[in-house]
Amino acid sequence: AKDAKALRVDADAVLDEPPGLPGRPARPRLVPPAALPPRSPYTREGRAALLHAIAHIEFNAINLALDAAWRFGAMPAEYYLDWLRVADEEATHFSLLCDRLAALGKSYGDFPAHDGLWEMAERTASDVLARMALVPRTLEARGLDASPAIRAKLAAAGDEASARVIDLILRDEIGHVAIGNRWFRFLCALRGLDVRQAYSELAAVHRAPRLHGPFNLPARRAAGFDEDELRALGP
Repeated sequence: AKDAKALRVDADAVLDEPPGLPGRPARPRLVPPAALPPRSPYTREGRAALLHAIAHIEFNAINLALDAAWRFGAMPAEYYLDWLRVADEEATHFSLLCDRLAALGKSYGDFPAHDGLWEMAERTASDVLARMALVPRTLEARGLDASPAIRAKLAAAGDEASARVIDLILRDEIGHVAIGNRWFRFLCALRGLDVRQAYSELAAVHRAPRLHGPFNLPARRAAGFDEDELRALGP
């Protein structure tokens, strides 16, 4: 994907949906979010569980980016190149987190995980506007908010190597959320929709989670949210 601009894109191609989810491994075991036990990042096992949870998000993000690229036709060529680049960067994040897990004697799949990201992908599979609204600019934007606290916990636990990985992920994820914002606004303009009203309606129809602070406002601004949207988040 680093040479994505050299790729030829057929935006009008129609691809058949593959059976199941290609590339999904047998592990980790998927459980409801409430079934995941809290673990302290100040223990070796707890820190591994935290890194595993982030690795699971990044693994799903690879599939989410590739799904956005193949599933939705008739978008501009730049749309597909954007999501191929995102997939490449998410794969780098996943690899870095797997390295940190290995340093703690663990591997991806050693802890249970939940499937919330992919469930939203399935709920928005019929509409690229809903996908852009509710995956990158909702669920992935929550990662912008969570990263500073996660980084602080890892640093306080003495794991500076993992904290630096979180720094890199946050930097790249700002760009990923910005891509979601770009294409959401593009589609709203194409369909003659008001951005805030369209988002509110899509969030209700597709049962998006309610957002809670604290919010990483500088990162959200860098990712393309405007001041009206930030004020609407609340405290």
